[in-house]
Amino acid sequence: MTSHEDNETLVRVGPGTPMGQLMRQYWLPFLTSEDVEPDGQPHRVRLLGEDLVAFRDSAGNVGLVDHACPHRGAPMVFARVEDGGIRCIYHGWKFDVTGRCQDMPAEPANSPMRSRVGIQAYPVRERNGVLWTYMGPAGDPPPLPELEWNLVPESHCVVTLRVQECNWLQALEGEVDSAHAAILHGRRNGSTITQWRQGQDLTPSFEIQPHEAGISIAARRKDGEERNYVRVNQFLMPFWTLVPPQTQYPELSGHAWVPIDDHHTLALMFSYTPDQPFYEKSRKLFKEGYKGRETGHHSEVAYAPRPVTEPFPKYWSRFTRANGYEYDYATGMPGLWLEDAACQSGVMPIYDRSREHLGTTDSGIARVRRMLLDNAKKLAQGTAAPAVGAAPSAFMVRAISITIPAGADWAELGRDFMKAELGKGFGYTP
Repeated sequence: MTSHEDNETLVRVGPGTPMGQLMRQYWLPFLTSEDVEPDGQPHRVRLLGEDLVAFRDSAGNVGLVDHACPHRGAPMVFARVEDGGIRCIYHGWKFDVTGRCQDMPAEPANSPMRSRVGIQAYPVRERNGVLWTYMGPAGDPPPLPELEWNLVPESHCVVTLRVQECNWLQALEGEVDSAHAAILHGRRNGSTITQWRQGQDLTPSFEIQPHEAGISIAARRKDGEERNYVRVNQFLMPFWTLVPPQTQYPELSGHAWVPIDDHHTLALMFSYTPDQPFYEKSRKLFKEGYKGRETGHHSEVAYAPRPVTEPFPKYWSRFTRANGYEYDYATGMPGLWLEDAACQSGVMPIYDRSREHLGTTDSGIARVRRMLLDNAKKLAQGTAAPAVGAAPSAFMVRAISITIPAGADWAELGRDFMKAELGKGFGYTP
C-alpha cells in the first residue's frame, strides 16, 4: 500500500512539486516533427502543468514558448509565425525560438524594453521525426537519451500520440504490470490474443533487477515441466516503459507516459523493428484499426480533434470516460489499447493508492514507485538523483521474451539480448 502522502508526491507534477522537479531533469518528447509546419499554425502544448506553444520558424527551427504574450497576456496560439519568429497578433511583439524579443512595433525604436523583455522559452531538439524539450535548469541541457526506437531509421518505427484522462503514473503502471495481459486482453471473440503464451500460466513469479537507467521486471511462467517462459519488461526513468515482443508480433514497443498535468497524460507509443523496415501490414493496421477495432496504437480515424486553443488539439480520442470508452458488455472494449486505458482511467484521474491491496505480481510496480520517490527525495534535498546522472547510453536496453531451462538465471541468459545495439536483430526467437 502506498500512503496518501507518497501518492500525492508521485502524481503531482506542476512547477515546484517534487515529481515535477524530477521530471524537469529529463528530456520530454512532446510532438512529432510534422505537427509543426514552418510559418504554420502554432500548436498548443501543456507539459508538467505548464501551458506553452510550439512553432517552427521560417528557417525550420522549432520553438516552445509561453502560451501568453508577456506584454498583456494575449494567446500566442493566435500569433503569426513569420520572418524568423512568432508575432503576437495583439500589439505585434515578436520573439525568436530562444524567447528573445525581436520587435515591438508600437513602442519607440530605442525602447529599452526590447532588450529587457523576453518570453519564457525552452530548448527543443529534433530527432528522427520527434520533438523533444528540456524544461530543467537554465544552461546547457544534457544530451538526449539514447533510446533505440528514436535512433533507428524512421522507416523502422511507428510513433503515435494520444491524450489519456488520468495521471501519468496510473497509465505507466499498466505497462509495468505484465500479469494482466492474458486476462484483460483474452477476448471473447476468438482473437489470437487468447493464444498468447502468457495465457498458459496466469500466476507468474516476478523477479526484479535494477540497473543504471531503471528497472528490469521479469515475469517467469511455467512452460511445461522443464522450461520457463520469461518476459522482461523495462522501466526507464522517469516515464518510459518497454514491452517484450510476442511470438505473433515480433516487434519491440513501449511508451513515454509524459505528464501533461496532474489529470492528463500524453501517451507516446512507439513500435519498431530493430534491423529492418517496419511491417507494412502492421503499419496499416495501426493507422486504420482492424474491422472497427483499435489495435495497440490509436488509429487515425478515431481522433476527435479539439479547438487550437486546447493542448494537443489533434490527439484527443473519441473514446473517453464520458462515453464509457464505447464499451459493450457482449464484445468488451472496442480495441486493445482501450482495454488498458479504461482500467487505468475509468475510475478517476487520480486514484487513492492508499486504498489498494497489492499482491505478489505487483512487486514491479512497488519497486518503480520506490525508485521514483527516492529520486525525487534526493533531488529535493539538493543531492543529485541517481538516475538523473545516467549516461545517455544507459537507456539502450530492450525488453525481451525468452524461453530458458526451468529455474535458470534469466538475467544472465538474457544479458546480451537486453542490450540494444543499432542494426542488431533480436538474437533469439521470441
